[in-house]
Amino acid sequence: MKNHLLKLFLSLLFFLFLFGEMGISAHGEPLRRVKEAVFQDTLALRNLKRAMQLTDSALSFYFEGKGMKMSRYYNPFTQTSSSEVGSVWMYGSSMEAVIAIMKGLVLLKDHGYEVLYDKYFEHYEDLLKQLYKGANYYLGSFTLTSFTQTKEWTVYAVNRAEKKGKANVTGVLNVYDDQMWLIRDYIEAYKVTKDKDYLHRAEYLTAYVLDGWDACRNKKGEEIGGIPWGPGYVTKHACSNGPLISSLVWFSEYYNGKKDKIIHHYIDKEDRKTRRSRSEFKSDYYLSFAEKIYEWEKNHLLEIEKGVYRDMMGGCSPCHPEYVKIDRIKYRTSTPLSEPAGPPISYNNGTMLSGGSSIYQATHKKSYLSDVQRLSDASFRFFAKLGKEVPHHYSYDVSGFNDWFNAVLLEGYMDVLPLYEGVTTYIESFQKNLDFAYRNYLYEGLLPVNLLTGWNVDKNKNRIEGMFIFAYAKEYALLSQYKLMQ
Repeated sequence: MKNHLLKLFLSLLFFLFLFGEMGISAHGEPLRRVKEAVFQDTLALRNLKRAMQLTDSALSFYFEGKGMKMSRYYNPFTQTSSSEVGSVWMYGSSMEAVIAIMKGLVLLKDHGYEVLYDKYFEHYEDLLKQLYKGANYYLGSFTLTSFTQTKEWTVYAVNRAEKKGKANVTGVLNVYDDQMWLIRDYIEAYKVTKDKDYLHRAEYLTAYVLDGWDACRNKKGEEIGGIPWGPGYVTKHACSNGPLISSLVWFSEYYNGKKDKIIHHYIDKEDRKTRRSRSEFKSDYYLSFAEKIYEWEKNHLLEIEKGVYRDMMGGCSPCHPEYVKIDRIKYRTSTPLSEPAGPPISYNNGTMLSGGSSIYQATHKKSYLSDVQRLSDASFRFFAKLGKEVPHHYSYDVSGFNDWFNAVLLEGYMDVLPLYEGVTTYIESFQKNLDFAYRNYLYEGLLPVNLLTGWNVDKNKNRIEGMFIFAYAKEYALLSQYKLMQ
């Protein structure tokens, strides 16, 4: 019996080999059909198809018109959309999902399965362009006096305007973290499309948020550091620092070996007040800032006992920006912050996982590797609770915006994976939860706020944030990539 099975197996191998040889001389078609058949039942393919389904459903329910106006909420049971328009942060979640799908299509193609790529890549590429243009309704211009200069900027507002480029971005109406999430999106969009419009916008926004770095000096001549939540705020948040780190490392790598330079604005170390500037190679400049931001967040927001990051540095007095005049020129001055505040949130830890992994791969400094290994384990202990709602499944907090926050944590684990296999269990917990919800609660192409407990029995209480559906789609696309990495 064993010999018979062995002969069958060897015959199958010869058949596949023969098909492969035929494929070379017959335009690849027989070989392609074999590869397609192998992929049909894989989890990688299924995950990506589900990402596409969720994204397409969300786009049909939450968006309207050529201007890509996004409703914040939709209830699939009452089929009603909210009149409230999504913020730029929420809007950006749609681009995250589309980009993640495009990356998945490319990766499947690279592994020999071209069917989905050939059929859908151009569709999602066009869709991404529409979303990118639609984001212009959030753009506006203003003049900002920062710690080192006064300059006019065109950036993204929190709220959408009725006309492109006319959004109000003054004061607290734009925040640095919104720009950082878009920087990440646009870098990934450039990687997958090679369209330099995305790259140029990402680098421009990077200059804007780095202009928010607190370059003031303490009595020892050291930079105080940290980026406030926005130009109208003084508190310094994990979300207005950590999301930028990986992008800075990527820019450093992009310019490595090139002679491109940038002007670095800073404050004199000796007199602690004179504003100065110097030219630096972009590769060095971006990597230096990545490390400075990482170290600032680690030194100020890491809760040693629990091993996870707090939300922000608070305790401000006063709690509004203040200014000084140096040689009759106005500059913003640093506001003392006394203590970390706010609970640990999953996305803040996810960005530090991604950031630490990126810096380690660029510098090979072992401290970053140790950091991400410890943070991976600590964050999973803190945020994931086994069996709380469903046996053998890990529950994550889904209150507030946590459904989107948790997707950032998954992305952090994905970035750590090449460095630390211990995250496999953590990644797979997301797979189990999504599959559980998809199997039991998929309704009108959407999933509920709580993947493990499902929809509310009161149909009127089932409105869900559009950004949550896009977060689920991104998670499925990431998990497709994860399965291909194994």
